[in-house]
Amino acid sequence: MSDLGHVLVLAGGLSYEREVSLRSGRRVSEVLRAAGVDVEARDTDASLVPSILADPPDAVFVTLHGGAGEDGAIRSVLELLNVPYVGADPDACRVAFDKPTAKAVVRSVGLHTPESVTLPKETFHDLGATVVLGRIVEHLGLPLFVKPARGGSALGASIVRTAEELPAAMVGCFAYGDTALIERYVEGVEVAVSVVDFGNGPVALPAVEIVPDEGVYDYAARYTAGHTEFFAPARLSAQAAAACAETAVTAHTALGLRDISRTDLIVDAAGIPHFLEVNVAPGMTETSLLPMAAEAAGQDLGDLCRTLLQNAATRFHA
Repeated sequence: MSDLGHVLVLAGGLSYEREVSLRSGRRVSEVLRAAGVDVEARDTDASLVPSILADPPDAVFVTLHGGAGEDGAIRSVLELLNVPYVGADPDACRVAFDKPTAKAVVRSVGLHTPESVTLPKETFHDLGATVVLGRIVEHLGLPLFVKPARGGSALGASIVRTAEELPAAMVGCFAYGDTALIERYVEGVEVAVSVVDFGNGPVALPAVEIVPDEGVYDYAARYTAGHTEFFAPARLSAQAAAACAETAVTAHTALGLRDISRTDLIVDAAGIPHFLEVNVAPGMTETSLLPMAAEAAGQDLGDLCRTLLQNAATRFHA
């Protein structure tokens, strides 16, 4: 049995990723209960703060995706309540959640990341979409990848292979955020590398290779069983696998993250990993990548989550 008292798993919220978050929360709750932990699962509503004040948990596991779950807001509230939690602090979350900022940070420490342009919706309205989009294509070339500057689960994201496809991609992107990140698309093997830190420094779990049936790892491919084939560990050379692990740990460290993260990469034909984005609250559903990586490493997911909670509680009391 766990030496923790009761712990709180936060899931749901009001972002576009609410349903995925609820699934992550259920999975984490189930594996923690199987590991002997007294778990309470809660949504983020007006009753949350009073309930924490009345009965403070020993630690909190945040499985909120997008919005307040990853931009530091809910973690700021947890700090106001003096409650320990798993994961990065609010300042680090704010940097990591903004994809262009995260790309700038990892580029500053020598990591490869696709060349990109970040523009708010107002720019296209004020200066004219046609001329601005034309310059983007001339500058970055084709194909491109368009996605909201903040957010996750590939919502509003798409590959653009011709100039004629770019306006529709921008419309789809702006449906999920007011600022677009348009980056040069790198052909290669798509992998995700999860990083965990049990108190002795961040360590990369085996890379998970992602092969979606339709060629694009979109929302449906991520969360519908059978739409994507996964390989854990990824089918990479030993040298490329080591480079991916080093890239993920370097990104985790440079961004000031702690406990847990997941870095998404493209490995090009030369075996060089290119940083795409990092997740401070990785998905924990049945089709999510961190649980696959943990299994490939021979780690029980319940033990992993319990250890992270225990470390968070110890860190808080220290």
